[in-house]
Amino acid sequence: MSERLRILITGFGPFPGAPSNPTMPLVKRLSELRRPALDDVDISSHIFHVTYSTVDRELPALIAERHPHALLMFGLAGRTRYLRIETRARNAVTTSFPDADRHVARKGTIVPGAHPMPFGPHVARLLRAARATGIDARPSRDAGSYLCNYLSWRAIEATRAADGPRLAAFIHIPPLPRAGTALPHGSSRITLEALVDAGEAMLMELIKLVRQASCRTS
Repeated sequence: MSERLRILITGFGPFPGAPSNPTMPLVKRLSELRRPALDDVDISSHIFHVTYSTVDRELPALIAERHPHALLMFGLAGRTRYLRIETRARNAVTTSFPDADRHVARKGTIVPGAHPMPFGPHVARLLRAARATGIDARPSRDAGSYLCNYLSWRAIEATRAADGPRLAAFIHIPPLPRAGTALPHGSSRITLEALVDAGEAMLMELIKLVRQASCRTS
């Protein structure tokens, strides 16, 4: 590529039922990575307030301002013990669980009559990259019906626009124990360090994929 590669990494803030969101420290750590392979890559980050209106307002603004070639998005899956690589976004919105501003969606779909939208075949390579670090990572066809799925849908829409990012990926991470607390029975034993290692591996693979896509279109 003749221009610098730009990657936007995103996470979410707290929301009802999750007073601390581990995507925040994960995104911070990934955005601060310093590697020779990243010398020609601009990595920026953003934490979304967990509301539908925030995603609708801030995602287009971020894309217009930063012009990312790829989006690497993280969200919390509170009942999952492993890393989930989402393969698609569902046309679904929960009408029973409020967002962080206590607003409840009135409609159960994002776009009336639309089918689920896939991220694309590149997610299989991100899955392999994550697994190569030793973490328990699995593909997922169900990103839920909350803000993680909603952001996934809007991000896939953005990749289909002429001036949008070329690739997008959404990764669900398990909750992490807070300092001084014991892990509940059956909880994930994945650590923040393991998440950073897997996140870095997926980031590097995403960068490789964007470069390959640029070579094919140039």
